[in-house]
Formats: sequence, C-alpha cells, structure tokens
Amino acid sequence: MTVKVDLAEFLAAYVAEVDEQLANAGAKLLLIEAAGRQGERQPRAVRDLFRAMHTIKGLSSMVGVEAVVSTAHRLETVLRAADRAGGALSPAAVDVLLQSVRVIEQCVRAAEKGAPAPEPPASFLAALEAVSPEDAHAYAASAARSTLEPALDQKLDAFERDLLLKGIHDGRRAVRLDYVPTARRAAQGLNINSVRDRVGALAEIVRVIPISLPSNDSDAGGIAFAMLLLTSRSDEELAAAAGVEPALVRPIFEVGPAPEPAVLALPAEERLPELETSEDAPRRNLLRVDVARVDDAMERLALLIVTRSRLARAIATLAATGADTRELAQIAQENARQLRDLRASILQVRMVPLTEILERIPLMLRALMRTNARQVRLQVEAAGAELDKAVGERIFPAIVHLVRNAVDHGIESPREREQASKRPEGTVLISCSSRSNTRLELAIQDDGRGVDAAVVARRLGVVVPDSDAALLELLCQPGFSTRDEATTTSGRGLGMDIVKRIVVDQLGGELSMQTTPGRGTTFTLKIPLSVAIVDAFVVECAGERFVVPVGGVEEILDVSGERLVFPPRPGMATAVRPVGMVQRRGETLPLYSLATLLGLPYEARPGQRALVIRRAGEPVGFLLDGVRGQQEAVIRPLVDPLVRVSGVSAATDLGDGRPTLVLDLSALVAYGQRRSKGLASGALPALPAQAARGPGGRA
Repeated sequence: MTVKVDLAEFLAAYVAEVDEQLANAGAKLLLIEAAGRQGERQPRAVRDLFRAMHTIKGLSSMVGVEAVVSTAHRLETVLRAADRAGGALSPAAVDVLLQSVRVIEQCVRAAEKGAPAPEPPASFLAALEAVSPEDAHAYAASAARSTLEPALDQKLDAFERDLLLKGIHDGRRAVRLDYVPTARRAAQGLNINSVRDRVGALAEIVRVIPISLPSNDSDAGGIAFAMLLLTSRSDEELAAAAGVEPALVRPIFEVGPAPEPAVLALPAEERLPELETSEDAPRRNLLRVDVARVDDAMERLALLIVTRSRLARAIATLAATGADTRELAQIAQENARQLRDLRASILQVRMVPLTEILERIPLMLRALMRTNARQVRLQVEAAGAELDKAVGERIFPAIVHLVRNAVDHGIESPREREQASKRPEGTVLISCSSRSNTRLELAIQDDGRGVDAAVVARRLGVVVPDSDAALLELLCQPGFSTRDEATTTSGRGLGMDIVKRIVVDQLGGELSMQTTPGRGTTFTLKIPLSVAIVDAFVVECAGERFVVPVGGVEEILDVSGERLVFPPRPGMATAVRPVGMVQRRGETLPLYSLATLLGLPYEARPGQRALVIRRAGEPVGFLLDGVRGQQEAVIRPLVDPLVRVSGVSAATDLGDGRPTLVLDLSALVAYGQRRSKGLASGALPALPAQAARGPGGRA
C-alpha cells in the first residue's frame, strides 16, 4: 500500500530550520575568517559548519530541493577535508563558502514561494570545485618573514610556527637566543639546563634546537643551542639570564603589512544580490509558530478591546439613567485587567531580540568594506533589548541604510584616517541606549568625518543650517545625495528619505542626528515597541475627538489665559493663530494651536490644556480643549494614499463605531513650521483633518 504525503505542509518548518542553520553558518564563517587573519584555527567552528551543511542537505532531500542538496554536498566535502587538516581554511575558501551560503539562501527563498530554485553561476560552481583547504596560518605568516636560517626554519612544525605568530599578535616578542656552552661559563655554573631554567622564568620557551658550530671554535666544543622564545622582557634581561651578550638575542620574524586576502570575483552578470535584500529574516523561535497565526490572535484581541470599549459606554449610559451598575462596572474592570494581561502575553510572543534583527548586518558590512576599500569594525550593544517582530521587519531597512551611509559617506579611507591621527580602522556602533515599556531608542554612531553643513547647503542652494535638526531636514529631502555619481551602494538620494519615512511616517517614531566635523555622526531612532495596540490619550479639540499615543507625550500642561501669549502677526486674521508661547518652569515653550493646524475653528476658552512632546530634543506644545482620558487603542494604519496626510498616522475605533484619527504630533510640528512660512506669504497649505475626512466629512 502506497501512502501519498503532501510535502508542502512541511515547507514552513523546513524553511525555519534551514534559516537557523544558515544564520549559524554565516556567523561561524566570519569567526573562521577573523581567526585566520590572526594565524589561528577554529576546528570546532569547522565541525559545526559540517554538521549544519549535513543537516541542510538531509532536510532539503526530504522536501525535494535538489539544488540545495547538491550545493550542501559539495560544501560537506570541503569542510570534511578542512576538519582533517586541523580546522584550516584559507581566506579564499571562506569567501567561496560565504557565497555558497547565499546560493543556498536563494534556493530556500524560491522554494518558500513555490518557484524553481535558480541555477548557481557557473563561475561560482567552478570556484567551489577548486577550493582546497590549506593552513589558515599561511595568511598571517605571509605578513611575517622568518629571519631563521633555512636549515633551522625547516625544523619548526606548523604548531610551533602558529604559536609564535599568535604570540606576536597578542603583543609579545618572538626572539631567538643563542647559547654557546664554554669552559668559562661552565666554571660559572652555567650550562644548558640551568640556562633553560633561568630563561624560562622570563619567557615562554617554544623550542630549543641544537646547532653546529665551526670546527675552529675550540672553546665552544662545536655545539650551541638556539632557544626560540616568546617574551615581553627586554633583550638585556634575557641576555643577563643566559650569561651571553645582548647581540645574541635577535627577532625571529620581520613583520610587514598583511596582504589583502584573495576574493571570489564573479562576472557582473553573475553576481549574487546582497544578503539584506532577502524578504524574510531568519526565524529564531524555540516554538515555531507561523507569524500569521500570531497576527490573527492580535486581531481577535483588537476586536475584544473594541468590544470592551463599547461595554464601558453602555454601562455609562445605564448609570446615567439611574440604574445600579456597580456590579456590572466591577466585572468590566476585571475584564479590562484580563484583556490587558492577554495583550501583554501576545505582545511578548511577538517580541524578538534586537540582536536577531541585527545579525545580518556583519555580512552586509563585510561586502561594503570590500566595495569601498574601508576598514570598519562593527560594535553592537543591545543585550536584552526586544521589539515586536513587525516593528523589527520595518526598522531593519532603515538601519541598513544608516550603516551603509556611515561606511560610504562617514568613515574615511585608512590613509585619510591616519592623516587625521585616527586609527586606520573605523568604528560603527549600534546601541540601545534606553528603553521603556512602550518605546525603544536606537543609536547608529560612526567615528568618521561627520556631515559638512556648508557642503549640504551649497548642493541644495540654501542657507547653511544653524542646527543639527535643520541639517537633518535637508539630508532627508527626496533625491538629495552628497555624491556626484551613483554607485552600487549609494548616490541615488533615497537612503535618508527612506529612513525618515520608516521611522517617522510608518512607525510614528522620532529621528534625530548629532554630528561633529572630524569626529563622527550619531543618528538616534526612537521607535515604538509595537504598533498594533497602544495606550493612547483621547483628546478633544474644537468639538472633535482625536487620539495621541502615550509614548510620544512628555507632559500634559494646564494652560491659563494669563500664561498664554500669541505674538502679533501683521495681516493675519484674528482666529488664525498657528504659533504661540507659554511659560513652563522658567522656560518659554513654543505652542501650536492644534485646531488651527487641523483646519478647525479656533476659539480661546478657559481650562485649555497642552500636550508637550520633544522633537529633535526640543520641547513643543499643542494647545487643545481637553484630555478625556487614557485607554487602549487599536491602530489601523491609513494605507490608502488618498487619505494619508501629514500629521495623521492612523485611525481607531473607541467603541462607538465612529472612526477616530490618530495624530502624529511630531509630523504636525513640521507641518506647522511650513504653514507658518506659508501664512507669511499669504499661501495656505492643505488642511490635514479636512483632507483625511474627505468631502463627506467622514474618515
């Protein structure tokens, strides 16, 4: 009896497992490559790679992805030979293996979509077949020329040579001390054994090799000993311990600059796409659950939250009629607590470590360094930080653009850095400097040349900006680039525009920059941990109701008529007051009329309040009629371009069936500044609230 099995149902599990194995393989290969530059081997990493390829081959054979099976089988052959050679892989071999990981990833992505696996480039297959493991220490040794005589040099085995090279890398000196036994030294109690003990107290003895002396040296007896040492002591100290002249202590190697490792050069038409262009990030969940199922649970929770809001309104209506609703209100409060706990649990399931989101950056950075001839060291300080998987997938392209800009535009060439008294190797730091229950703050920092405000202003034909915030606004203009010609990695003027759209427009976060000429640039991203369900303030303005996420509000300020001042503007109508000032704890706070910005009639009334936020580090207030309260809100992004306008990020249902606009106050600040300039010239921009509601007045 034959049983037909539908392998498609195993595809999701196959993709998740192979993604994990590929991510691990990429990390191991980078570890092997770094160790090879230092003359070290990583036999355990090679064995882990072999096991990963064996697992990938078996899984791919089960689901019928033959292209992956054949590639993984070739890699097994290379890795088995490397394991037998003590874990040695040359830089050229590591480069081919990294290309192999990308080929397998392409095949897996195609299988995930149900498409045939692409054929690997012919030159890649030829390079893979030609890979032969060789001593990894050869790369480091090629930068250190031995000064030993050929006969003496041949007596060193690979382990001893590796030990000497590693000692040099760790900051010690590799030296040769020649001891010649004589009658005079014997009378002083010095012989090879006592000298070995005395020198061994000052240095690590790697090898003692007997050497023959010329026959006419009668006092020496025709034999001497060459002691190969690793030490941090001076030549004089070693010579005194051995009872010889300092001239008999000599370096073993002449260390020169390391050569560039060989790379796999593919023809332009056969080059593989960059790793970060893959559509799905590798999965890392111990319990593998399709993201669509978690999204479905979140959607059902959203409906429950809306229903809870409707229940609260119904209880309030009953209470207004005089009905006893105390027990019902108590049940509703308990239900609200349970829903909040359920929301926290589902959000926790959706959380992924930030390090998982960033794990693909090192491979992307490696390719950039080769393309731009830069030396860059990546540091990631994000231990313990987590964020919603959906937020992570959205923010990753922004991080990629910022890292790419740091390498392309910020980090100088090694020669330029040396002329500026900097280390030849630049640094890019990705850190999570602060976090809360609702927001995460990321910083991408480089120690490069910084941003030249005068150059940026000259290319745009504008006045030189007087602050980092104004300079960032110029950098984020669509189509702007500091390069005259576009390259494969930059120059099209899309990077910073994309970063701003992702961070500010899509996620409702905040983007800021600090730059110092000659010292570097830091971009700070403040993003919400989740964008599905948020705690929000329900505010009222000119008889309309709006929602503002709690995470972006610094303070709710009571504004009295005496403290509020509107500066006079000649030629402006009395009711049109886009900008005012208010005193707050001894400082003057710029205040925007929310009604005016939203195209609603403004009317000064007692008891008004202001929401205070920070934009580019500076406090800004929004004048409104009142704050009704705080509650959970289900965010529905406005995806239709016809209703997407500046200052309105989404819509929500507060339980009464009416759509309520979710405001992006940071975007409204920029809108208010533009409108303020427009008012001075008599031009009025489009009104966000009116545009979002449409001709019929409904969202």
